[in-house]
Amino acid sequence: MANSITKHIPNAVTCCNLFSGCIACVMAFEANYTWAMFFIVLGAIFDFFDGMLARLLKAHSPIGKELDSLADDISFGIAPALMVFAFLKEPGLELPAFLADIRAYIPYVAFLLAVFSGLRLAKFNVDERQTSSFIGLPTPGNALFWGSLIVGGNTFIQAHISGIYVILLILIFCYLLVSEIPMFSLKFKNLSWKDNKLTFIFLLGAVLLLIFLGISGFAATIVWYILLSLFARKK
Repeated sequence: MANSITKHIPNAVTCCNLFSGCIACVMAFEANYTWAMFFIVLGAIFDFFDGMLARLLKAHSPIGKELDSLADDISFGIAPALMVFAFLKEPGLELPAFLADIRAYIPYVAFLLAVFSGLRLAKFNVDERQTSSFIGLPTPGNALFWGSLIVGGNTFIQAHISGIYVILLILIFCYLLVSEIPMFSLKFKNLSWKDNKLTFIFLLGAVLLLIFLGISGFAATIVWYILLSLFARKK
């Protein structure tokens, strides 16, 4: 009986991720960016623990793998895409004159983030190279970048940055999601500096960015992660 219950614990936690992602979507629809970001972060926490519990309890299953991808695309694909969609519909956001006639359709570009997140998750499921590191940007990182950017920089972006740059960022992050760029994992095999030097450097930079930038520090941290991965690749 105990084993029967235990094997369902990771999937239950994955369902909590999915539930958080659904609420994040509702908050994004209502342009309640702060709460949308909160539930995306909550989903990311559940996503971390479902994998850890599956390993600890030895409760891996084909259903769990598929459920995890579904939950991740909702929490880290559709939810941030809806945040960007709502943000691009804000009346105060400036767009170039040549886009004036199609302004009403521009926000739908945001859903490319959901599409490419789905492609990234499908690729991850069948790519045997991604056991100890990543190829392309993980979907939680993409979601944290957009959630943080919109919550932390909402007023600044509307006042100083044209919407065309947001669109360009969407295209860049869509590429990063499915790119062949190796990106390091944050998993620790041990606590030695030699084996985890890159991770320790990343975490130190991340802490400093979060201290000095607040909520916007999450977006800066993802950029820091990408740059460190590119640097490590060149070495």
